[in-house]
Amino acid sequence: MVSSDQRRRQLAREKFERQQQRREEARRRTRRLTVVIASVVAVAAIVGVGSYLALDGDGKKDKSDAAASPSASPSASESSAPEPALKIDKKAKYTMSLKTSQGDIAFTMDAAKTPHTTNSFKSLADKGFFDGTKCHRLTTQSIFVLQCGDPKGDGTGGPGYTIPDENLTALGKAGKDGTVTYPAGTVAMANTGQAHTGGSQFFLVYKDSKLPPTYTPFGTMDDASLKAVKDIGAAGVAGGAADGAPKKAVNISKAAVDKS
Repeated sequence: MVSSDQRRRQLAREKFERQQQRREEARRRTRRLTVVIASVVAVAAIVGVGSYLALDGDGKKDKSDAAASPSASPSASESSAPEPALKIDKKAKYTMSLKTSQGDIAFTMDAAKTPHTTNSFKSLADKGFFDGTKCHRLTTQSIFVLQCGDPKGDGTGGPGYTIPDENLTALGKAGKDGTVTYPAGTVAMANTGQAHTGGSQFFLVYKDSKLPPTYTPFGTMDDASLKAVKDIGAAGVAGGAADGAPKKAVNISKAAVDKS
């Protein structure tokens, strides 16, 4: 007998899969359009002024009908640059500290388990990438996460490169429903629904949430930080929906990553 909770999660996954298929089709159309535009520009350069325009940037994603998944508003852009050179101490732990309008939030990253992710976040924080950004998305049904790290603030932004998935087996083997539990306090990477498409967006889990084991778990919040995120979650979503901008706006004024 399938419980109502299992049925609800199944419906959420099916909805997510349909949306991911639509988004992948939209990304293909965007890539085809970019190729056409680039070709036109190249022809114009040859015939006319003898110069060219390089087209790059973050890929826009279809944000309609958001599903209960951190990738419904995907984090990764189309990769147009290499990820930062690995400069961290892979045997060390690092702490990312966020000064926000809803209090300080901090989490620890284990470089031995997630070297690419930890290195990328330190590189971005050192450049001030996260400063002046906001946590654009709160989900309060089926999964319980606060999503941050988008410089555009609408779910479509990224750093211009992608990083590989890491540490995906850390939370155990997926059950029959295809999910594992991301415990409260976990910090993980959002992605486009495809492998190795993480960028700069990440999500803070404030209540145990069942998700497919495809989101890199790379950090753990301390108790005070978890409480701060729980308070944001308890305030709900603006407009009373279950998924959208948090009612309590979370603006990040400063982000820093330091060796623990």
